[in-house]
Amino acid sequence: MIERHLHAVRLEHPGHEEPEATRARLRELFPRGATRRMTQLGLLLGSVLRDLNLGADDALVYASTYAESRAIEEYLDSFPAASPTLFQTSIHPSAVQQVLIARQQPVGRFFPLTGDRQLAAHALQAALTAGSPRAILCGGEERGTWLTDCGVASAETFAFAVVLAADPAGALGTVRLIPGDEADGALALPEFFALLQERRSLRQVIAPGLTLALSWH
Repeated sequence: MIERHLHAVRLEHPGHEEPEATRARLRELFPRGATRRMTQLGLLLGSVLRDLNLGADDALVYASTYAESRAIEEYLDSFPAASPTLFQTSIHPSAVQQVLIARQQPVGRFFPLTGDRQLAAHALQAALTAGSPRAILCGGEERGTWLTDCGVASAETFAFAVVLAADPAGALGTVRLIPGDEADGALALPEFFALLQERRSLRQVIAPGLTLALSWH
C-alpha cells in the first residue's frame, strides 16, 4: 500500500466560459503580456497552481486526456496556411509548460501523462511514487467545439491541482493506493475531478489490481 496526504486542493470549473472570457478573468495572475498566446487550459492551470509554491524539489504530475482542444481545432482550421504558433500550443503538455515558462518556475521532476479510462490511476501512481517529499498532481481539460461533436475532445472545461505529501499534520485527507485482485476498473479524469469538487470519499478498483481509497478529514 502507498499512502500520501492531501494538503491542498485547488479547482477551476468555469462551465461554458469561452477562452477570451477566461483570459480576461485571469489575466492579472500572470506577468504582463504573458496571457496573449496562452490557451484556456493553460490559464486555468495557472490559476490552480498559483499559490502552491511549486519548488525545485517538488515533483509535478500533469494529466490530460485531450489537452488543448481549442488550439488543435484552430490549428486544423488554419490549413492550408498552417499556423506554427497554434501547432506549438496544441501539443501535450503545452498547458502546464505555458505556466512554468510565464512564471520562470523551476521544477525538480515533471511527469506529463495522457490516457483515458485509467488516466487518474496512472497519474496518482506517478505522484505517489515520484520519490519527492512533495508532489503536485494537476490536470484538466478544455471544452472543444466540433472536436467534441466527433468524440475526441472534452465536453466540459475544468482544471485542478492537489498537493500530496507524506506528512499527515494539517492534511485535508488521505490517498491510499492498495494492490488487490485483478478486477477491472477505471477512473477517468472528469470522475476524479468530481471527487475533489464534492469532497467525496471513495474506495474502488480504478485499474486492474489497484484500488483507490480516498478519505477526507
